[in-house]
Amino acid sequence: MKKLSKLSALLLSGAMLFSLAACSGGQGSAATPTPPADYTTPSQAPAGGSDEKFTVGICQLAPHPALDAATQGFKDYLTETFGENITFTEGNAGGEFANCGTIVDGFLSEEVDLILANATSPLQAAASATSEIPILGTSVTNYAVALGLDDVSTQVIGGNISGTSDLAPLDEQAAMLQEMFPEAKNVGLLYCSAEPNSVYQIETISGYLTDMGYTCTPYAFTDVNDLASVTQTACDSSDVIYIPTDNTAANNTETIANVVIPAGVPVIAGESGICSGCGVATLSISYYELGQTAGEMAAKILRGEADVSTMPIEYAPNVTKMYHEGNCNALGITPPESYEAITE
Repeated sequence: MKKLSKLSALLLSGAMLFSLAACSGGQGSAATPTPPADYTTPSQAPAGGSDEKFTVGICQLAPHPALDAATQGFKDYLTETFGENITFTEGNAGGEFANCGTIVDGFLSEEVDLILANATSPLQAAASATSEIPILGTSVTNYAVALGLDDVSTQVIGGNISGTSDLAPLDEQAAMLQEMFPEAKNVGLLYCSAEPNSVYQIETISGYLTDMGYTCTPYAFTDVNDLASVTQTACDSSDVIYIPTDNTAANNTETIANVVIPAGVPVIAGESGICSGCGVATLSISYYELGQTAGEMAAKILRGEADVSTMPIEYAPNVTKMYHEGNCNALGITPPESYEAITE
């Protein structure tokens, strides 16, 4: 397995990822996600060794719609494939990084056959805990960044790690911002500095937006405690704000909305869950489909058809331009006709 030279530092910074006692937005009580209309079940795929039983451990960072949908898509695919021969052991860390390690340690004690790490912190915890059990991540933006690898373009992580990325094309997100706000001049980039994948997204999209002629200013908050004040500072100097697929933001969209809506500053979000809470538009993936893709990878590993060490990171098959009707109406924004309304 590749040496994760920076992992220790990231694990320390990960401890600051969440202070969610004030978690808001009602996202933790979201209903069970439903499959997309074009979802195809994998029941036609033969499960080699039909009598063999498998146990899969699922560590999810926090309860919010995007992560919930990814977990559901993963479980649905494997249940359709293996039926009663698949068992899931699930743990939700409640947004606390330290809980991820405890949950993963439990998986090791149970000797699970595979671990699904849903979000960056569970991936880091699982990678630190075992180099033997296959680990698939999901809802992780960039695996090389999350694991401290030198080459951020790495697509085959090696060792016992692979998975699916929730990164929608950042150049297309920048183009969408320009499409909706061509007259804007100043773009505020709002993100949590404790999340390495958020830092990566901000640095990347800033380049695209700068090339388009925008003046970009980063506004980093440390955790939920300074989120409102940093958001207000961003509103004071920005025509539009961009928020990446940031877990802290996703769990505190109401806090953000309470600042940006009264200030009249629109937010372009990296995914639909954040957009529903505080944004006007997003170029988003389906997290259910992302989880389904991770399920396909898991099935191949469990059947012995693929080696996790050689599996490249996979991405959601589709991206969609979406808008939130309520937030658009509140700010007097009419989205292009090609955008789909987010249904809640």
